[in-house]
Amino acid sequence: MSTEAISPTKAAAPVVDGLKTVLADSYALMAQTHLAHWNVQGPNFFQLHAAFQSQYEELFIAIDEIAERLRALDVLAPGGLSLLAKASRIEEMPVDALPGKDFVAHLVDAHELIVQHLAELREASEEARDLETQDMIITRLQVHGKTLWMLKSFLKNL
Repeated sequence: MSTEAISPTKAAAPVVDGLKTVLADSYALMAQTHLAHWNVQGPNFFQLHAAFQSQYEELFIAIDEIAERLRALDVLAPGGLSLLAKASRIEEMPVDALPGKDFVAHLVDAHELIVQHLAELREASEEARDLETQDMIITRLQVHGKTLWMLKSFLKNL
C-alpha cells in the first residue's frame, strides 16, 4: 500500500461529497446559531447571547476553511443560500420567541448531526489517504464536541 498523499486532481468522491455536505450543514448551523443569538430571551439572555455569538463567529471561520479545502482539492465550493439550504440536513427552527433552552436543544441536535457526518468523512479521508482533510475534520470534531458539552451542560437540571 502506498503512503503517498492524495493528489488534488485525484480527490476521492466520498471526500469531496462529504466536504460539500459539511459545508452546507455548517452554514445552516451558523445561520441557526445566529438566529438564536438574535432572538433568545429570558433569564439566561446575556450568557446565551454571548455564547451563541462566539459559536456563530467560529463557524463562519470554519466554513471558509472547509470551502478552501475543496478549492485545494481542485473542486469548486458550492455557495448561495438556496443551494446550501437544499444540501443541508439541518432543520430550521421557527422564528418564535422561544425559551433559551429550546434554542439550545435545537442547536444540540444540529451539532450532533454534523458530528455524525464528520465522523463518516474522517473515515473516508483516511481511506483516501487525504491526511490534510482528515486533520481538518478531526479539528472540527473537537470543536463540535466541546460545543456539545457546553450546550448539554446548560440543559442539565432545567
